[in-house]
Amino acid sequence: MSKNQPRTLILLENGVLLCLFFAVLPAFCSVTVNLNGKWNLSNSDGSVFLGAGVPGCVHSALHQAGFIKDPYYRFNDVSYRWIAFDNWTYTTTFSASAQLRANQRVLLVFDGVDTVASIWLNGIVVGKTDNMFRIYDFAVRDLLKDGDNVLKVSLLSPVLYASERRNAHSAYRVPPECPPDVQKGECHVNFIRKEQSSFSWDWGPSFPTMGLWKGVRLEAFDVLRLVRVSSVPLHNNLSQWRVQVELLVDAVQTTSGRIALSLPELDSEQVLQTQFLPGKTRNVFTLNVNASSPVKLWWPNGHGGRRSYRLQVRGFQGRALILEAESKVYFRSVELVQEPVPGSPGLSFYFRINGKPIFLKGSNWIPAHGFQDRVDPAVLRNLLRSAKEANMNALRVWGGGVYEQDLFYSLCDEMGIMVTSLREGNVASCTAAYETQSVETCVFQVWQDFMFACAMYPTEEDFIQSVREEVVQQVQRLKSHPSIITWSGNNENEAALSTNWFNIPASQRPRYLKDYVTLYVDTIRALVQEEDQSRPFLVSSPTNGAGSEQQGWVAADPYDPHYGDTHFYSYALDCWDWRTFPRTRFASEYGFQSWPSFSALKPVSTKDDWSYDSNFSSHRQHHEDGNQQMLRQAALHFHLPNSTDPVKAFTDTLYITQVTQAQCVKAQTEFYRRSRSEIVEGKGRTMGALYWQLNDVWPAPSWSSIEFGGKWKMLHYFAQNFFAAVLPVGFEDGDALLVYAVSDLRHEVTLGAVVSVYSWSRPEPACTLRSDPVPVPGGSAVSVFKRPVAALLAACGGCTRLTCLLTFHLEDGGGGQRGPANHHFLCKPKDARGLLRPNITVTVRELDVGYVFSVALRSDAVAAFVWLDAGGVPGRFGSNGFLMVSGYRAVVFYAGRHTAAAELSGSLVVTSLRDVY
Repeated sequence: MSKNQPRTLILLENGVLLCLFFAVLPAFCSVTVNLNGKWNLSNSDGSVFLGAGVPGCVHSALHQAGFIKDPYYRFNDVSYRWIAFDNWTYTTTFSASAQLRANQRVLLVFDGVDTVASIWLNGIVVGKTDNMFRIYDFAVRDLLKDGDNVLKVSLLSPVLYASERRNAHSAYRVPPECPPDVQKGECHVNFIRKEQSSFSWDWGPSFPTMGLWKGVRLEAFDVLRLVRVSSVPLHNNLSQWRVQVELLVDAVQTTSGRIALSLPELDSEQVLQTQFLPGKTRNVFTLNVNASSPVKLWWPNGHGGRRSYRLQVRGFQGRALILEAESKVYFRSVELVQEPVPGSPGLSFYFRINGKPIFLKGSNWIPAHGFQDRVDPAVLRNLLRSAKEANMNALRVWGGGVYEQDLFYSLCDEMGIMVTSLREGNVASCTAAYETQSVETCVFQVWQDFMFACAMYPTEEDFIQSVREEVVQQVQRLKSHPSIITWSGNNENEAALSTNWFNIPASQRPRYLKDYVTLYVDTIRALVQEEDQSRPFLVSSPTNGAGSEQQGWVAADPYDPHYGDTHFYSYALDCWDWRTFPRTRFASEYGFQSWPSFSALKPVSTKDDWSYDSNFSSHRQHHEDGNQQMLRQAALHFHLPNSTDPVKAFTDTLYITQVTQAQCVKAQTEFYRRSRSEIVEGKGRTMGALYWQLNDVWPAPSWSSIEFGGKWKMLHYFAQNFFAAVLPVGFEDGDALLVYAVSDLRHEVTLGAVVSVYSWSRPEPACTLRSDPVPVPGGSAVSVFKRPVAALLAACGGCTRLTCLLTFHLEDGGGGQRGPANHHFLCKPKDARGLLRPNITVTVRELDVGYVFSVALRSDAVAAFVWLDAGGVPGRFGSNGFLMVSGYRAVVFYAGRHTAAAELSGSLVVTSLRDVY
């Protein structure tokens, strides 16, 4: 083939480039026709007819056309239940050229149908769908005609379909039948393969969506089409690598040829003979990496750089080039280490990346919106950038949502983001806006659940077969991403079965155990291990891991802290008391609720709703007794807001729930981080802290640290500190105050503690004490300060537990501060004496025109939990929710749009703890 022959490059969904040739070799011609865009949408009786975008969903189309109001407004989640109980049809008309129809095979491809549908082309049914997580393709060449072709997708009500499937399953029940009443949701979601949380969850509304949530296209070819390229680096040791390259090829007939694989930057290339058989086949090849070309490894955020390499794939039949693709390869190893722990029963549970133990710091990811078509790249980038700025290195994609879009995983692999490396208090050095200064690398580790959560599931052959297709397609799509470090079969289903959430009689338990093993072990685990040997697989979370396997895959106590990972929630115990937390090997879920900001709630409510006891507040709370649990936890340490102004009382209460959440998660996370090097009473060596949850699906109370719309709650600002690479952790044990130095660094550093004692009534230290610096090895937690509290207070003179508080930080051998400062309260703030209402004044100064501002605060007293709210001005503060112990503090604000200093100053509201009562 001449190098001058024309060719077209088409970008496939997974970012692979497929080369298509048109001029000289018509036998190898391939044509793709995009069918996305404006379709027509109608309901079952024709009373609703409108234009609808594809990709999209019925709810979004109805809202955009004005048939319904904002689904998130007030009580509309219940008012619009009728949508999910109707059947809907998408229709489009397209032309099929003679060139397209002349191909040997023409496929109609749906990248995502939500969920149960019949596909009609020119009046003929070409296929059906029943799984939101699968790609479907149908052969349609013989049905195409010259002129207009009519394509219809008839969607069944997912709620009625799930109910019918449950009724057909008459042999035994598959619990749970329905969600708790407080969730206002729909029943039998475990009988339909769609986003489980779309039928409601304890943090989200019930919007059982329907639609074409991903793209639709025609693909025509004469010889073959390359469906997907995936690559998985494997190694004998970290210096001898090979790349397993997998080509999923759809061939018209048996095609013999050669495959050329190359990594140009590593001077590695191989040519292999092959044969593509008719239909879809998985073709696996191995490219050995040139041993003389050193490989640069991929590291998670905070542990090193990352490097991608360009993989080139070309297929030849004779001298003719019949396929060409290009993708990225990242080199990294991952091991889940479960081995005996000296001085402790059970097994360790931690991830070793490139031979190095890594403490996973992060959160849990839920769907970013109730309607997936509204999750655009800007939403993903903002949420992932926010996670990075909170020093996270890991996210768990939770099993009740969706397998995220390709962009999510690509951003986790390698995200060039714009951040400002600016120390507050030195604001004059800032020269550019938040979105436009320097590029840094953000690399996350992803714990990827399969989409099964908090339920038993049926195991009929048609259900299992659909799951097989789902698992194979998703693993093939995602396994090239180095950010995914483990697969997990489900969320909490081992625990649900073991601890009998659903009141299954003991005589029936063997049946459910058999179903559990059939679905997660014999099906999902077996398929994953066949498709991907490069990363570990966990059957469930929480789990005892290897301990569960030894007990037949369902442990007697999946929460056993001596094994695996744990989920832990307790709303009645004092969340400031570290003794209430399990000293676990790995904490993959824990958290506390809070309300979002008033600015998030105001657009979806009216003035009648702005009360903590309103119908609206009750309606938005989907966790049983959740609103009162937040107040009871807050009342353990704080006076509750008592303003006579109802709106102020409401906003003050929103604030106090965020303060409580931030302090609770801070205390628990710091406990897990300082437990990484210790075994106490046989427990410890904690190597992961993933709090529940990162993001929100709508404006409502939840466990999130980022509210719907992207605004940070106080918890997320706290996470910037409690996930810092070097962190001081202070706590009391017996009558003594201890400070630990926690280090995620790769090297040893010498650190000592500096503890300052402050009177609540004066913004200046009463005294300061220092400990001698001690060596702190990389990846460890070491006690660097211990002193009886009584002796510490006596040394300061005039201080008591009720009148004083502590701050502390770490210093290296040269006297330089390492990591953030921290605080420790010697009494409950509600009991503190001398806690005055601070007179905080604010001065706003523009640093970079319209985008970066200095917010200078002055106070004449110690101010706790100082919260800055910019109201309707979008943007982010450099820090927030802080303890202001000196009379002055400067904070940077990064505006999300061009803003004047006067506008920001007029919108800014400053609240501290003493201001709310």
